[in-house]
Amino acid sequence: MRTLYLDCSMGAAGDMLAAALYELLDDDKKSVFLSVMAGLGLHGVRVQAEKTVKCGITGTHMRVTVYGAEEAAGDADHIHDHAHGHEGDHCLEQHAYGHDLHGHHLHSSIADIEDHVRAFPVSEKVREDILSVYRIIAEAESAVHGVPVTDIHFHEVGSLDAIADVTGVCLLMEMLSPGRICASPVHVGSGQVRCAHGILPVPAPATALILTGIPVYGGSVRGELCTPTGAALLKYFAESFGDMPVIRAERIGYGMGTKDFEQANCLRAVIGEAPSVGGTVCELSFNVDDMTPERIGYAMERFFDGGALEVYTIPVGMKKSRPGTMLCVMCTEAKMDGILSLIFRHTTTLGVRENVSRRYTLSRTVEELDTEFGPVRVKRSEGFGITREKYEYEDLARIAREKGLSIEEVVKRI
Repeated sequence: MRTLYLDCSMGAAGDMLAAALYELLDDDKKSVFLSVMAGLGLHGVRVQAEKTVKCGITGTHMRVTVYGAEEAAGDADHIHDHAHGHEGDHCLEQHAYGHDLHGHHLHSSIADIEDHVRAFPVSEKVREDILSVYRIIAEAESAVHGVPVTDIHFHEVGSLDAIADVTGVCLLMEMLSPGRICASPVHVGSGQVRCAHGILPVPAPATALILTGIPVYGGSVRGELCTPTGAALLKYFAESFGDMPVIRAERIGYGMGTKDFEQANCLRAVIGEAPSVGGTVCELSFNVDDMTPERIGYAMERFFDGGALEVYTIPVGMKKSRPGTMLCVMCTEAKMDGILSLIFRHTTTLGVRENVSRRYTLSRTVEELDTEFGPVRVKRSEGFGITREKYEYEDLARIAREKGLSIEEVVKRI
């Protein structure tokens, strides 16, 4: 499965996410992305993909200016701020759209932002993604300030450059089209941050609320490493948060911030093929020497009915030189208690051994093939560079019985 992993060990901001994802594109798609961004129609906004270096690592900074001005380094939603250095032809200016600005901020309600986004020349999916991210921010601001969502007026996170950041990330996600998106736990920073409402603790209240349910941590780095926009984008797109999965990396992108720390101030994105991981699997095993084959067969049927993934037997030698049978039952952790109850109910064992392992699987799909015998199901499996397919046995057996053919003859005619 094509998997995107986001390393947020130095937090997350909209511009850093956009820059890291931008680096995953090939050169042709980079030009397409910047052209689309230039045609959004945001008044006076200019987008540049600039090369920059942090701690010896070369990456990209997505620099967004409005009327030539860039978000100040202390503003709440761009605490990482912006690096220097241009990337030649990747400097495109967006055409006039006509908005009233206070400085270069657009103070907008969620309804105003929706009106602007609906006019963007992007797919409907990208429009819905942008608005969904802004709704996450609006709901958090509403809860923090105790006012209805309709009364929320965005300041830092509602500025033109933030709209460009959110739009850029949503557009890049569509262009990359990963089948799975996961991220590391999020480093939020420490200390205090100055925003439109005064001095607040890090993470700011709205950011902290957005990150509810997501693993986060602080540290010795002073400052706001995760912004409201970055938090909302992670919450919307990432399916899970944890260690980097097994992945065969195809491209690695670095989205750079401006401030310099002992640790490289960047967000890293990795995309590539990863095996389908079915989470952890529990293998419950036990030995018996006083059950008939019929009773063992009946117990195995009950285990499958209870949600077992697999059940199998192994002949073993037991104490007092008795031949016996080892039964192994594989199940998910969620099913384990129920399976244990079935084991003790339907077998004579007095104890069960547990082994918990990670499970890797090929992704599987089932399709129907039209044949002279009617529809036949085909099971396809993919992953690890492998593709397999086979006909559903039950369908082949049914046709063979009905037509008086062998299964080999049925397969040949199909």
